[in-house]
Amino acid sequence: MEEQLLDWAIELQALAQAGLTYTKDPFDQERFERIRTIATEMLAVQSPIPIPKLRKLFSEEVGYPTPKLDTRAAIFKEKKILLVQEKNRLWSLPGGWVDFDQSIKENTIKETLEETGLTVEPLKVIAIQDRNKHNPPRYAYSVCKVFVECQLIGGDFIENIETLQTDWFSLDQLPPVAEEKNTKAQIELCFNAHNTKDWQVPFD
Repeated sequence: MEEQLLDWAIELQALAQAGLTYTKDPFDQERFERIRTIATEMLAVQSPIPIPKLRKLFSEEVGYPTPKLDTRAAIFKEKKILLVQEKNRLWSLPGGWVDFDQSIKENTIKETLEETGLTVEPLKVIAIQDRNKHNPPRYAYSVCKVFVECQLIGGDFIENIETLQTDWFSLDQLPPVAEEKNTKAQIELCFNAHNTKDWQVPFD
């Protein structure tokens, strides 16, 4: 029942956002704003996030509702994968939101450089996933995650505002991971792609 309520709240939010994008009628705008408020209150019942923060999150979403894009770089060296330690002490594949003026390839290179100080060359897409089907906790909006295998070109770790350090890990010695960004299953998928010559890209 909780999942059903969440589904309804997310759908109401998307309908309200689309309505606010296209309607010119001030009365309809008021109705769509009310629908957005109801969706926010429904989500607040299921989420520890306070209502003011949820309202701010939704108010920043404008235009027709489409999934956000997130890229994650899988970089290998001597049978180990590179992970970055974030401020919460958990580890993840380098990556982040795709900027409006970046392609998947460009964003993968940019995010890796910003978080690790390393230069990479994207080689192949590993997987394209619907985040809410793979990563906890479930978000109130859709995210399309693109995992990309990259070849290390060079560089050294540079201290930055996002990551504390980088390190290389084998599959059987992974540290605690930031599951909202990548699960151990997703990292294992990256290893499988790296070790498979004719990799077939899975997608949701």
